[in-house]
Amino acid sequence: MTDPDAAPDRRWPRSIFGVGEEPDPRFSFANERTFLAWIRTGLGFLTAGVALVTVSELVPGRDWATHLAAGALILCGVLSGVAALARWMRSEQALRLGRPLPSSPMMPVLTGALVVVALVALLLLLAP
Repeated sequence: MTDPDAAPDRRWPRSIFGVGEEPDPRFSFANERTFLAWIRTGLGFLTAGVALVTVSELVPGRDWATHLAAGALILCGVLSGVAALARWMRSEQALRLGRPLPSSPMMPVLTGALVVVALVALLLLLAP
């Protein structure tokens, strides 16, 4: 039964908070911490990309490679932010509906991108 004196639930997005039952707050807080970890990872990628562009001024003749690597890092940062929100929404909905938590396809994508950028950086360091 709903309480007529209770304030209406104004949480957003309604597609998440309007379904199922309230999960144990510990699970929701853990989901939020995971979201924040993905955001921190995205900020790290963005920072590395901007730093690489800045440092590229010190290495003449390698602008294309450093800009390519920087662009990949910045793209990873943006993807991390988008993936963080999508993952939080899917996980919160699964918690509310009592379903298993979904996996994230972004983990192998970001790992692969980081390996490629590291290989480009290694080639830049070893090239004469």
